Amino acid sequence: QVQLVESGGGLVQPGASLRLSCAASGFTVDDYAIGWFRQASGKEREWVSCIGSKSVYHTPYYQDAVKGRFTISRDSDENKEFLEMDSLRPEDTAVYYCGTDVYYTDCAGIITGVLDVWGQGTLVTVSS
Repeated sequence: QVQLVESGGGLVQPGASLRLSCAASGFTVDDYAIGWFRQASGKEREWVSCIGSKSVYHTPYYQDAVKGRFTISRDSDENKEFLEMDSLRPEDTAVYYCGTDVYYTDCAGIITGVLDVWGQGTLVTVSS
């Protein structure tokens, strides 16, 4: 069974850091592109970051609002994806999801957000 499980969310002050994890089961993370998305209260889910499969050299992509602050990475041995979030701002507050699709090895399709597999989400709250 293909499954994604996020963890690592929490309440932090502005300027702090958090590291989100996305644990995969039922497939190998190296073989697919995986994206991070977020949904703030009252807003639509938006794409945040994506990392391509091994076949496209794990190329990372970032939404402009997080570029330079967030870093996506992958641990093939643990079969996990990570999103390191630095210099967090109140506007980063949202439920964060990881998602993938067995048809996508690069990020072009992932960014659309029309995916087959989603995690349950982890809440990140940035507030003083």
